[in-house]
Amino acid sequence: MFRRGRDGGTVISADRRDRRDFRIAAREAEGIADGDMVVVVETAARRFGPPQARIVERIGPAEGPGAFSLLTIAAFEIPDRFPSAALAEAAAAPTAEAAGRRDLRDLALVTIDGADARDFDDAVWAEPDPDAGNPGGWHIIVAIADVAWYVRPGGALDGEAERRGNSVYFPDRVVPMLPEALSNGLCSLVPGEDRACLIAELWIDADGRKRRHRFERAVMRSAARLTYEGVQAARDGAAPAALPSARLAALYGAFAALDRARAARGALALDLVEHRVVLDAARQPVAILPQPRLDSHRLIEEFMILANIAAAEELEARRRACVYRVHDLPDAEKVAALGDFIAELGQPGLALPKGERLRPELFNRVLARAASLPEAALVNELVLRAQAQAAYSPRNIGHFGLALPRYAHFTSPIRRYADLLVHRALLGEMHLPPAELEATALHISATERRAVAAERAALDRYRAALLGNALGSLFEARITGVARFGLFVTLPETGADGLVPISSLPGDDYRHDPRRHRLVGRHSRRVFALGDAVTARLVRADPTGGRLLFQYEEGGSAPPRPAARRRPAPRR
Repeated sequence: MFRRGRDGGTVISADRRDRRDFRIAAREAEGIADGDMVVVVETAARRFGPPQARIVERIGPAEGPGAFSLLTIAAFEIPDRFPSAALAEAAAAPTAEAAGRRDLRDLALVTIDGADARDFDDAVWAEPDPDAGNPGGWHIIVAIADVAWYVRPGGALDGEAERRGNSVYFPDRVVPMLPEALSNGLCSLVPGEDRACLIAELWIDADGRKRRHRFERAVMRSAARLTYEGVQAARDGAAPAALPSARLAALYGAFAALDRARAARGALALDLVEHRVVLDAARQPVAILPQPRLDSHRLIEEFMILANIAAAEELEARRRACVYRVHDLPDAEKVAALGDFIAELGQPGLALPKGERLRPELFNRVLARAASLPEAALVNELVLRAQAQAAYSPRNIGHFGLALPRYAHFTSPIRRYADLLVHRALLGEMHLPPAELEATALHISATERRAVAAERAALDRYRAALLGNALGSLFEARITGVARFGLFVTLPETGADGLVPISSLPGDDYRHDPRRHRLVGRHSRRVFALGDAVTARLVRADPTGGRLLFQYEEGGSAPPRPAARRRPAPRR
């Protein structure tokens, strides 16, 4: 943030990891207003005072529409301008001909996405399997935009898509992996328009087990652009259906079978709340609301997982290189820390078994038993933190969270480069040597982590901006982290995180117990532990940095608790 002063001004870093200020010369500050967000590069370090820098980009007023997203894009160095060669290649892309493709234009394929979705790269259809040998089974088609037809290996579009790795989504904009001529045009499965696609045709039995599959290039015409909320309302009888009831019933029937298969294999069943920023007409935030988890979300998720499984199996059967989506076993130390926290809750029957082979079902038992507890949300979050980070790799180690021996991303080639590589492999059009494929997998894993971190940082900035109107207010919060310098707390309504510094806790000398995740008063024996409910007063909100500062308040809904006496060791 630029702050005007004599002979120029000062730039204060918005990056939480960089606490330096930079000096800006008067000639560099021309046309820059006090409070503007800018991008600078350091030009020279000075012996005394802050280093010198020059302004290379003006983002605009910190409170202006879109400033938080633009600030985050700059801070994480996310490429947001396409090279002219890539734009020209996208603009000149020829429409795919129907000749040589299977014609599915009379099939009632539909897209189901969020109400604010900007691109539509997957469509679904289902019917009861007419095969008498598969009673209660289902025939499913998942159609995915044929991005590989338009983005050819070695071209300008391909190079830029690989560099970006994936699209990045913010509350007010998308930084797409592909130019809009493709992502919102030729590759978007909009209703009533002929679109080239690659289909996964799948057959499952009554218990959701896949019997067979095949992949084929096709041409389709989406029958409807549906939303999760609209489909769920139609299913619940709360609104008229946008597609024939038989078609809707078939989709949910196939989903029920797939859901049984998921439960049978014991996939990790986390219940995590996602939040959505509500913007007004001027693109200013007016609310942050929890996003309900609907069966319609899970329906699409299970259809996509099935297609992804089939893609990995198909490539293995053909002995072709594949970029797998892998998820390793959880870290042993994190699992041990999770077990310690669960034990501290002292709930009968709530424990993480020791000595057993790690599998998702062990965590699912804990999640199910914690579901009725006030700490349920935190238990889900800590189970998530204990997991390894999913990544892309040409070497298959399976997917722990989904309890699958092989898995690949096939269903979103508009927004993920990994899926485009899988499409090319299925079509026999990927010829990367092993070392280059390994490097590409590492790169797109890194760009995915960058996107996740950027999206979280932008959301934190929106939260801080909204809560800035509530300075001095009291909030019921829960402790979600303990450090030697204070407590990290979360507000359940918005998911906002902030710090309660140790200096604001009731007067005492507090010791940090890292193994049991708590602060303990040396004299009072007062305990502040992970999962405790506390009352906190908001004393500072920094939208630029996305930071919130709280002060602990006595007399809230959470009574203080004394330190528990250590139980004596059992006699042998």
